[in-house]
Amino acid sequence: MNENWTPASWRAKPAKHMPADYPDLEALTRVEQTLRGMPPLVFAGEARRLKGLLADVSEGRAFLLQGGDCAESFKEFAADNIRDTFRLILQMAVVLTFAGGKPVVKVGRMAGQFAKPRSAATETIGDQTLPSYRGDIINGMEFTPEARTPDPQRLIQAYSQSASTLNLLRAFAGGGYADLHNVHRWTLGFVADSPQGARYREMAEKISETLMFMEAIGVTPESQPALHQVEFFTSHEALLLNLEEAMTRVDSTSGQWYDTSAHLVWIGERTRDLGGAHVEFFRGIKNPIGVKCGPTMEADDILRLAEVLSPSNEAGRLTLYGRFGHDKIDKRLPGLLRATKAAGLKVVWAIDPMHGNTLTADNGYKTRPFERILSEVKSFVEICKAEGMHPGGVHLEMTGQNVTECTGGARQVSEGDLADRYHTHCDPRLNSEQALELAFLVAEKLKVERGDAAARAAAI
Repeated sequence: MNENWTPASWRAKPAKHMPADYPDLEALTRVEQTLRGMPPLVFAGEARRLKGLLADVSEGRAFLLQGGDCAESFKEFAADNIRDTFRLILQMAVVLTFAGGKPVVKVGRMAGQFAKPRSAATETIGDQTLPSYRGDIINGMEFTPEARTPDPQRLIQAYSQSASTLNLLRAFAGGGYADLHNVHRWTLGFVADSPQGARYREMAEKISETLMFMEAIGVTPESQPALHQVEFFTSHEALLLNLEEAMTRVDSTSGQWYDTSAHLVWIGERTRDLGGAHVEFFRGIKNPIGVKCGPTMEADDILRLAEVLSPSNEAGRLTLYGRFGHDKIDKRLPGLLRATKAAGLKVVWAIDPMHGNTLTADNGYKTRPFERILSEVKSFVEICKAEGMHPGGVHLEMTGQNVTECTGGARQVSEGDLADRYHTHCDPRLNSEQALELAFLVAEKLKVERGDAAARAAAI
């Protein structure tokens, strides 16, 4: 399937949602050439490791937790922000691991999630019309002609910020910050402070008892280094194919092409055209990859995409993210699950409950109700169970910061509260309390499913 493929072969295909209005194309070409000479951000061996872990997810032996910013920004780049989102993912993973009885594969929407597709190419305020904001990697958020003009130097800045973010993540993951006991202590603080903490206390206490038992029999971070560190991977939507092309290198071990901008990259709902540039690029790289599947996705679409993107049907290669909306998932997901199951596709099915549940509040703020997000995740687990499929994971837009962008949750963020700390550069994110609360509520659901599965096994 890779016949006639090169990292640049996408340029002969129609490319959607990529900026075509750079005023100086020669400057853009020079930047792309500079990026080709920059060191890789990740390594092929790391991407292969993630593919192996995702193979476990596809076969029902693990669960995928993927989350982070809707779009990273230059202005809010800070060590504390990176640390807090990393910590939140670890906290959620511990809760989900305990409830589901399976390891959790941890993937951040970090160190590269800068570009965003936009519904309209321009934005009008008053009598002025300017190019839409497409993410800091392309142009600025300020509504001025200077800021909204695409600037190729932003690609270099995004690369540098991604490298710094990865450096910090690797230090956190391997340097003791991710110690399992530390992570659980942080979660106990959340349980104590949450308005619904009593609901989560039983599970938190059982995790504490488990850790005490492990210590009693000598299983400590000192005797088991795995308790002192964690595997953590990065991902982003590979929207700017010129950047991805520049970061695609031949692996000296295997001789295969890997996109070294992230461990996992995905194709968005708006760029998954079978004959388009994004599918063309993705078919040639050997990273684990993903595809967003929205309400317009048909079973035949998935089967044709899988044939092109994963022709050898390799477990761990392809992750499908459903993003339907709480009121559409019951109608759309079952048929897609049946199609992939009937075709014997070794894919991970995960749910993105964010994008299909976005609305505009009466005060003009774009938001996402927590209850709708939770509803779609619960429906995903139930539908997968009914179809005899493994609910492989969740993909969330969230932050470790105490923002007010999504309504609802235990503290009942209202539409009137949105203006208090509405900091997103693009789409509304779950704050740290809402995200961890979601983990506990999903954990309750997974625990029930786990108990049902055990009962069925005992009856056989």
